[in-house]
Amino acid sequence: MSLSIQSKAGVHHTLHIYNTVDEVLGNLAEFIVKQAADAIAVNDRFSIVLSGGSSPKKLYELLSAAPWKNRIEWDKVFFFFGDERNVPQDDPESNYLMARTALFDPLEIDSSRIFAIDTALVPEKAALQYSKDIAGFFGKNEWHFDLVLLGLGDDAHTASLFPGTTVLKEKEATVKSVFLPEKQVFRLTMTAPLLNQARQIAFLVYGDSKAEAVAHIMEDEPDTEKYPAQLIAPAEGKVCWYTDKKATTRLKTQK
Repeated sequence: MSLSIQSKAGVHHTLHIYNTVDEVLGNLAEFIVKQAADAIAVNDRFSIVLSGGSSPKKLYELLSAAPWKNRIEWDKVFFFFGDERNVPQDDPESNYLMARTALFDPLEIDSSRIFAIDTALVPEKAALQYSKDIAGFFGKNEWHFDLVLLGLGDDAHTASLFPGTTVLKEKEATVKSVFLPEKQVFRLTMTAPLLNQARQIAFLVYGDSKAEAVAHIMEDEPDTEKYPAQLIAPAEGKVCWYTDKKATTRLKTQK
């Protein structure tokens, strides 16, 4: 089923809700196939911003296997990362390593089309360099990714936009380093203004543990310090959600 919700912040959310995780992943894969085909038909390339975490890993594994791997012109796809942990690229916590293992290596993606964040640099320089990499890709054009994939934390964070962090107030469409005091670690993240310039944004969210966060984003008064995913309000298009029934049980709209 599909459900349309206008949040109190004025953002239009379209939820595609399925009974099983396999249905969620399959339908999101279908959506990606269409977005890729549309972008390639117009610009002869497709730029996608990947999300990290365990949920996207299952999606990437699906896309890199038959029949999905044969439905996208992978040699015209360019990959970016919405955020990254400040760890070496061969660290088990690395979003890049997860994507490489689940997607890039199985599809034999050429490294020239993979824009990884250089975590060998100190965080501030890594963020600056990634901004330069993005600028180089788009040239004189505005930074409009064709598709941004996002996840959602139990605390309503997305990318590395965590509650109470200074990056939530960032007005520039760029990449920033962010320090998480409770974990004593740095992350690198695209800012909300940069994510919002995407032509399409799709959240992949499923499971009981996400239900409360989903309800806060959709139905609570705007409080982006507490619920950072409320910052996602694309300048073009709408916010799509691919989710299961378990993640939507707290929504009053359905009751």
